Amino acid sequence: MDSTNWPECMSCEVGHLVPLSDFGAQGAAVHYKAWVCTNPECEYNLKIRNGEIHINEPIIRGARVR
Repeated sequence: MDSTNWPECMSCEVGHLVPLSDFGAQGAAVHYKAWVCTNPECEYNLKIRNGEIHINEPIIRGARVR
């Protein structure tokens, strides 16, 4: 999928859903493990964990680095 062609957010219809990747338990890359909306006011997210789909889990914000 071309990075200029991300799907429109199904929740706010303003932002786009962009993929995030992670690493599995054995260290292998897991591409497209999560999708999040680019609209900061929306916070729509979709995650795949252990073969299950989780929608709109709370977002925990990390500490800001100054």
